[in-house]
Amino acid sequence: MISRRHFAQAAAALALLPGAGRAAGRITQESLLRFDPVGQLTLIHLTDLHAQLLPIQFREPAVNIGVADAHNRAPHITGAAFRAKYNIAPGSPEAYAFTSEDFPALARDYGRMGGLDRIATILAAIRADRGADRVLFLDGGDTWQGSWTSLQTRGADMAACMDLLKPDAMVGHFEFTYGQDRVQQLAEVRNFLAGNVLDEWKEPVFDRFKLFERGGVKIGILGQAFPYTPVANPRWLVPDWTFGIQEELVRANLAAIRAAGAEVVVLLSHNGYDVDRKLAARVPGIDVILSGHTHDALPEPERIGSTLLVASGCYGKFLARVDLEVKAGKLTNWRHRLIPIFSDAIAPDPAMAAKIAEVRAPYAAELARPLATTETLLYRRGNVNGSFDDLICAAMLAERDAEIALSPGFRWGPTLLPGETIRAEDLYSTTAITYPACYRSTMTGARLKEVLEDVADNLFNPDPYYQQGGDMVRAGGISYTLDATASIGNRIRDMTLLRTGAPIDPARTYTLAGWASIAQGTEGPPIWSVVEAHLRRIGTVKPFPPAPVNLVGA
Repeated sequence: MISRRHFAQAAAALALLPGAGRAAGRITQESLLRFDPVGQLTLIHLTDLHAQLLPIQFREPAVNIGVADAHNRAPHITGAAFRAKYNIAPGSPEAYAFTSEDFPALARDYGRMGGLDRIATILAAIRADRGADRVLFLDGGDTWQGSWTSLQTRGADMAACMDLLKPDAMVGHFEFTYGQDRVQQLAEVRNFLAGNVLDEWKEPVFDRFKLFERGGVKIGILGQAFPYTPVANPRWLVPDWTFGIQEELVRANLAAIRAAGAEVVVLLSHNGYDVDRKLAARVPGIDVILSGHTHDALPEPERIGSTLLVASGCYGKFLARVDLEVKAGKLTNWRHRLIPIFSDAIAPDPAMAAKIAEVRAPYAAELARPLATTETLLYRRGNVNGSFDDLICAAMLAERDAEIALSPGFRWGPTLLPGETIRAEDLYSTTAITYPACYRSTMTGARLKEVLEDVADNLFNPDPYYQQGGDMVRAGGISYTLDATASIGNRIRDMTLLRTGAPIDPARTYTLAGWASIAQGTEGPPIWSVVEAHLRRIGTVKPFPPAPVNLVGA
């Protein structure tokens, strides 16, 4: 319960937010919480927060290609097609939350989203209304990484703030980039589940599952960490552990938790949506999969056989609620809502707001430093390009004196509107990793094509079990054609060096800059220093030319 004094303080804080009041009268905290309960228990799911403590702007992708069975199937539809499937009106709050359409205008209209103090308020209200003994709060991972404060404290800031929310269990991905020892240290008292992470003796490193009782129902939670952590991220940070989808272990853990008495089984997953869809079809008996990693936000769950597949978005924009009814030991009914966290409409939780201020205080001056302004929308999401990635590539080309730049297809990073100041925090929240070195090297044209083909196969392989999530590596200084439906080794063609207009010569050696190499000992300045130097030199970020990637076939 929030006291009158705390409510007044929260209202004053809201008034200080950029755009405060724009959602007033159209979106209310009461309307966001409106829900007709069903059954005995409630699941609350938050995933892919990427260490964002404050309200943000985050533009959903305009391009999200699905191949094979996923072609033109949610979540691989965007814009008007997405709105049509889910009956979302153009210009509505839902259109702003779920699509990229008219994003700058709608962002100014509806304000920022997320903020852990707002999430705390919504979670507390659900627990109070439903009864805390009927609610399970589950953290889908990618929580401790993605900001300057999380990088400097090696996840301690996020662990401290999340502790106030009292998650019942969590899984991980970028958490592992802090290294084995740090993950085990932070995970020790936090119900960190990972049934697919094994040590050198093939023994589980973390608990595989946990059994709870809520509303008189026994519910089993299976944990699944990101399967490709040692491939997509540095292997040297987790040298003694193996990951993988481990389908046979999922079956074994499912059988074990059922034998322990679970009437309902939930897979808390960081596999990615398409992987979870295939897993649900191949491993019957899982009642609910709470999916993370690919940052998909779907207004409705998908039914795969008897399994309910839930995608809860990212960056604190949404909190998923799933109510379950269980009779005679079986799931008989459910109700779902993906709650958009419209920051201007939600009173901040005082305790969480105070904790956020506390953990950010040592870094506040650094985070607030202005670097430049932008005349264009800066965003990251999109299968083949994002304007923030264009900026990073332009900085590497200029500051590292390179012909070609490669930037990883990370999906995390805030969106900045035209006319906004780019602060140090914005740059850090797009680049804050433990392996940030911006290297300068050489590469033949033939090897460059191999690299692009390899990444394209990781993203567009028709078998979801061979997909690693993320987006296509961003390329600066070149253009090319991408056919996502082509066979392996044949997706990339027409590669051209932009500075000369000449085709990329397989035999020629080119100067290349990149960052986030997974090789141990990579040398170079941190990427944020490179981009900051570029921003200070140009002063203003102008609109970028159209994306140099020609998409065909999909």
